[in-house]
Amino acid sequence: MRAIWTGIMRFGLVNIPIRLYSATGERRLKFHYLHKKDLSPIRHARICREDGREVPYEDIVRGYEYQKGDYIILTDEDFKKANLRKTGTIDIIEFAKEEEIDSKYFEKPYYLEPGRGADKAYALLREALQRSKKVGIARFVLKSREHLGIIKPEGDVIVLNQLRFKDELHDIGDLKLPSKAGKNKEIELALAFIDQLTEPFKPEKYHDTYSEELKEVIPERVHGKAPAPEKEKPVPTPATDLMSILRESLKRARQRAS
Repeated sequence: MRAIWTGIMRFGLVNIPIRLYSATGERRLKFHYLHKKDLSPIRHARICREDGREVPYEDIVRGYEYQKGDYIILTDEDFKKANLRKTGTIDIIEFAKEEEIDSKYFEKPYYLEPGRGADKAYALLREALQRSKKVGIARFVLKSREHLGIIKPEGDVIVLNQLRFKDELHDIGDLKLPSKAGKNKEIELALAFIDQLTEPFKPEKYHDTYSEELKEVIPERVHGKAPAPEKEKPVPTPATDLMSILRESLKRARQRAS
């Protein structure tokens, strides 16, 4: 792995040099956009709206529209000057219980590695978090944007989980939601179905079956085979059939378990 950021993690007055690595990687199949007529690859061009010409990357700058049609140009130095300390630090500002944080706020995980001479301070913070059963709430700047995150030990590594700010989540006020659940019998069947399929979570059990199916389709297309007939699409269950469908779901779950 290659570090994507280096800086200081601040724990009170303790400064810990760290290197930040992305904890995730792209694993999707790679596709190219082609011209249907002759299968020539399509490239993405940056076109000026004013004259319709392509603009070289080195001639592109970042601008903020402070009023309609008027822009101010911001350079890399401007982003650093906004708060020089913030662009080079991960500041742990308080601590909390992880279960208090709604899963909707979690966005992206990173691994933190201690820099030169930081092993002792890194291990100290890791051990303190493990014993306290708390996570650190942190602020940091990455790619010209400030983020919120939690600092959490996982085995020997400290993980930084990037969070969304509250104003990044949409309000549910406009959604049309039911106010009442179903009948008690239906709820009991649903609970029985949940109990039947409840197991300890093991992430290694799950994988991307859609990409695997695509990999089977690609060789067939290479050899000129027609795509397989489309599978029957699921249809909504009528409210009147809910009880019978729940019974059948529970029956199949029990058969699978046995």
